[in-house]
Amino acid sequence: MKYPLNLITLALISASTSVIAADFSVNKANTTRVNTDKYQCKRCADTSGYRGNVELGAVYNDSDDIHSANAFNSEDGSNAVLNADVQYRAKEGYQAKAQAINLGLANSSAHLEAGKVGSYQAELDYRQLSQYQHGDAKSNLWYADGTLTSSAAVQTQELSLKRQQIGMGLSAQQQFGEQDYQVFARYSQEDKTGYKASSFVSPRPTNFGLPVDAKTDKLSSGLSISGQNWLTSLNYQYSEYDNQIDSLSLTHLDDVYAPAPDNSAYQISLAGQYLLNRTAISTQLSQGRMIQDAAVIQTTGTPIKNWDGQVDTTDGKLAITSMLNNRLRVSGSVNYAKRDNKSSSWEFAQFESDGISGAFKQNVLIDTEKLAYKINASYRINSDYRLQAGFDHKALERSYSDREQTNESTVWTKLNIKSIANSKFKLKASFSQRDGSQYQASSLTSSIENPLLRKFYLADRDRTAFEAKFNHAPADWINVNLTGRYAEDDYSDTTLGLTSSEDYSYNLNIDMQFAEKLSGYAFAGQQWIASKQNGSQSFSAADWSVNVDDEFINLGAGMDYSGLMQDKLSLGLDYLFANSNSDKQVVYTTTQPQGDYYSYRHSAELYAKYKVSEQLGVKLGYQYERYYDTDNAQVDVDAINGLTTFGKLNHNYNAHQVMLSFSYQLR
Repeated sequence: MKYPLNLITLALISASTSVIAADFSVNKANTTRVNTDKYQCKRCADTSGYRGNVELGAVYNDSDDIHSANAFNSEDGSNAVLNADVQYRAKEGYQAKAQAINLGLANSSAHLEAGKVGSYQAELDYRQLSQYQHGDAKSNLWYADGTLTSSAAVQTQELSLKRQQIGMGLSAQQQFGEQDYQVFARYSQEDKTGYKASSFVSPRPTNFGLPVDAKTDKLSSGLSISGQNWLTSLNYQYSEYDNQIDSLSLTHLDDVYAPAPDNSAYQISLAGQYLLNRTAISTQLSQGRMIQDAAVIQTTGTPIKNWDGQVDTTDGKLAITSMLNNRLRVSGSVNYAKRDNKSSSWEFAQFESDGISGAFKQNVLIDTEKLAYKINASYRINSDYRLQAGFDHKALERSYSDREQTNESTVWTKLNIKSIANSKFKLKASFSQRDGSQYQASSLTSSIENPLLRKFYLADRDRTAFEAKFNHAPADWINVNLTGRYAEDDYSDTTLGLTSSEDYSYNLNIDMQFAEKLSGYAFAGQQWIASKQNGSQSFSAADWSVNVDDEFINLGAGMDYSGLMQDKLSLGLDYLFANSNSDKQVVYTTTQPQGDYYSYRHSAELYAKYKVSEQLGVKLGYQYERYYDTDNAQVDVDAINGLTTFGKLNHNYNAHQVMLSFSYQLR
């Protein structure tokens, strides 16, 4: 689509803090008497034909733990892989593109598109996503045709999830007079399969591999119209979730596990943008509905057969940005969101943690309403200093909640400095405070919750945060980026629950170009999180506390040299070390360590690329991973009487990967 230059200005003034001094835009020139029919570019290169590259390779993995597939992108054994980025252009304006990323491996994607520039375009997409948890989970329950069958002997089961997505789309654009019109439609489908960890109580707590087999369909379409300094669009979105797994049963007991229910949702939205001199105005209004009408498991005392659930949504946004002068820019926005629960309400027997109370109560319909606004200003003191400041406020109301209304306000300021040669500083400080209506235990849970308990997302909280970014290039061959962050949360009015937390970190990145053919990099990052929580064993005042200390570290370095064998051979090395540790200390009359979670990972990759000819290349790579983790909370299958677990799902392995690939450059 040929967008007017004023629309480009509209986007820039909304997102950028650059100063616009005078309007010398090309679209301001008077070209009504200029004959452009015979204009042509005599020096422009001919870009028609095929361009890009195609890479075909083979991967071999040697590992005894399926968890390594998360890093190697393929399971144990051999796999073929295809990478491609090919473009075709015709002189008449027709073009096509084909892309493939790791096609054939566990996480891969492919994209095809074709059309005519400024007229129409068709697209086709494919994507696969895989996540591997463990290949040796212990279980004595096996799923088949809706039934969980017991096994006399404990066997192993793989816990992993795979998602396959396919999508197609069509768009067209046309110009009538001074307006540009664009329409689009897109459809996608996702199939999700595998097994994930879950549990139920019947009569003892039992872990088992929950089967996953679900399909999600999505449809979106829209129409947009743009003029000289305005843009408007109307969009429609629809999604439908279909769970292929029904309720699960044991051989001697039906319906012990309810499935995720089928549901659907749609949304219609109208948006617009308008540029008035140096002021940009954008607005959006959306209306939607979520429907859940799947059958429910029938139990004694429950009169409903289908849930008949419906939630209506309303969302609105208004944002204004204005350049008051060459130095000062001001912005403001208002966001509104409402969730109106219109589901059916029934009376039925209430379940409690100690059984069935026998009392009949109505299920409550929970609604939410949020109003948020932001105002900020940016002032360019001179070419080396820019100061920003703002105020954000969010009010959230929830029906039938321990606290029906919360209000959170944040003030912040930023300072950008470029006064030091070859250096940039960015400093930010903020303070936020959350309070709200009277906190009281909900009538739905007051019998099982301590009235002194404060849920962390509802409790009063003061947060102080700082951030500093530093960029420095001491020489032409090196560039340094350093970022530091600190945040402290204080729940001063909380007696039971989370009372405080502290989070601080740094990230350091160094890029180096030692010589024309030798480059390298290094990075380091650490994060520390410390939190404290109070509890009550006697269901009264606080009589115990727990301190949790989490620590994370990432280190890495690499280099690439391309000056061997008359510049035909390139060698590279990448190394990564990651470590995480979580330690808990419970204080109850005495300090009692609860064990910790600990993991580390070493990963190294070596590769060599040889240029056989101007178009043909070959690459040989080797990757190694050493992974170890341990979680003190995990126990053997029947180590605790009355509890059946998956066993200890820790990882401790060495894995190797070898890859050989050939690439061809299209001209």
